[in-house]
Amino acid sequence: MPYTFYILYSSTLDKFYTGFTSGLLGQRLQKHLTNHSGFTARAKDWKCVFSEIYESKEEAQKREKEIKRWKSSKRIAALIAAG
Repeated sequence: MPYTFYILYSSTLDKFYTGFTSGLLGQRLQKHLTNHSGFTARAKDWKCVFSEIYESKEEAQKREKEIKRWKSSKRIAALIAAG
């Protein structure tokens, strides 16, 4: 089963959010946009700005951790621009 690593962006918060899913990306985005607790609940304008497909959960999770370690909006924006 393929896994999708994704980056969301909220213009309201001017923040990125990274995650991964085994399901359809559109369905996962809808969950981020619904009423729930957590970081993405703070805004309702999240848009998927980048995604990559991986063969395993471990690969997608590794990529997510790599990007989160960057802690740099500029570096994430450069990845999106290059992607």
